[in-house]
Amino acid sequence: MISRVKNLIREIQDFPKPGVGFKDITPVIEDPESFDYVIDRMVSWGKDKKPQAVVGIESRGFLFAAPVANKMGLSLVLIRKKGKLPGKTVCVKAPNEYALEYFEMHDDCLQPGQKVLIIDDLIATGSSSVSAIDLVKKLGGEVVGFISLVELSFLNGLEFIKKSHPDVEIHSLIRFEE
Repeated sequence: MISRVKNLIREIQDFPKPGVGFKDITPVIEDPESFDYVIDRMVSWGKDKKPQAVVGIESRGFLFAAPVANKMGLSLVLIRKKGKLPGKTVCVKAPNEYALEYFEMHDDCLQPGQKVLIIDDLIATGSSSVSAIDLVKKLGGEVVGFISLVELSFLNGLEFIKKSHPDVEIHSLIRFEE
């Protein structure tokens, strides 16, 4: 089944800019059987970490984090880009492959020591992942795991995350070597 899911992910050349091969995950979420399989795999991996909340990273990370949180009976906490949350927030820089952005979370969304599972759709260079972990820790949360659907291993993002946060266990369901 995992090979079926991987085969659904298509590459769009020169998007969002020339030279980039964008991994499009929309066919996975459009296929109910594949999407259910992915969510079940994420839940299976995450439940062993005993999280108390699930954190999803804007925006495609929400697609996976919401059903995982629901199936685990946990709250969903959002990491959004700056200016998207209505309440008082805490902010960190979130550079990525395309721009310097900022991530925010509500300042009261996590309790000190609360165990958190972070979910995103894809790990590329790892910079967004590191920023998300930094933000959760800044709010006093304990990151017990980070899971994504896809890892672009040729960009060495996993190594960057591990160097920045060696205490966080990271898992991707699918790896692309090129």
